[in-house]
This record gives sequence, structure tokens and C-alpha cells, in this order.
Amino acid sequence: MAETLVIPQTADRQAIYDSLIPQIAALIEGETDLIANLANVAAALKQAFGFFWVGFYLKKDNQLVLGPFQGPIACTRIAFNKGVCGAAYTRKETILVPDVELFPGHIACSSASKSEVVVPVFSADGEVSMVLDVDSDQLNDFCDIDVKGLDKIAALITRSCLS
Repeated sequence: MAETLVIPQTADRQAIYDSLIPQIAALIEGETDLIANLANVAAALKQAFGFFWVGFYLKKDNQLVLGPFQGPIACTRIAFNKGVCGAAYTRKETILVPDVELFPGHIACSSASKSEVVVPVFSADGEVSMVLDVDSDQLNDFCDIDVKGLDKIAALITRSCLS
């Protein structure tokens, strides 16, 4: 297991994801504790990109409950039909929001959050077991490169931690 990340010193997000994804795979491979793995994934994303907030909401009973994260304190519980996290969970698809103020029903855990991308993480049986939530304090900070990179990281979590 690697205890340090090697992050290219570039603003090219594709290059950062290309470097980061295999390092995350090595970091979580062989570790059986889900919470430890999610904590390291959140830390790796925060370190690599400096996003405002990175974390997971786990499905528990009939809601999403805060899991490992990096950033300021956050909402503890989110209903399946609320906010971007609830929408990604319900729709079973990644949602990219360039301006959170324009997303109907957005939950403002922090007024500093300006844009967001939420990725569902599927269990081995194809059900959404959690969502990966990434917030920026900049408007329109995410693009298709982030969606594809975060989708790959979610797939890694499914293969390594939820199978």
C-alpha cells in the first residue's frame, strides 16, 4: 500500500486523474475495511485537486448518511429525494451542477459551495450503496473530465470494496 501520492504539478485535470486513479487502486486493493478505503479516497481527491469538499454519503435505511469526508462540516442526513446527492441516488446517474443555486432543491450545507458533482457508487448487485459528493467553491468548476474520472473511481470502489 502506498502512503504517499505522486501528483503531477499541472493544471491538466486529465493528467491528474490518469496519475491518481492507479494510485487509488493500489491504495484500496487488499484493504477490507470500507470506511478506511473511503477515507483514503476522499483524502486523495482532496489532496490531488484541492476541491472545497469531498466525501461519501452511505445508504442507511431510507436515507443517505454522512460517511468519510474531507472539508468543512457537512449535512449529516439527506433524504433520497433531496438535493444533488438524493437526485444522483434516485436517478442512478452522475449529476454535474455548474451552479448549485440553479439546482432545484439544492441543499446548502455550506454557502461557500458553488458547483458540485455527485457520482453514485453501485454495489455488486447493481444497487446504489452510496454517493461520492464533490463540491467546489468556484462556479462551473467541473467538466466531463471530472465526471469520467470520478466515475472510474466509483467503479474502483465497487470492484475493490463492494464485491
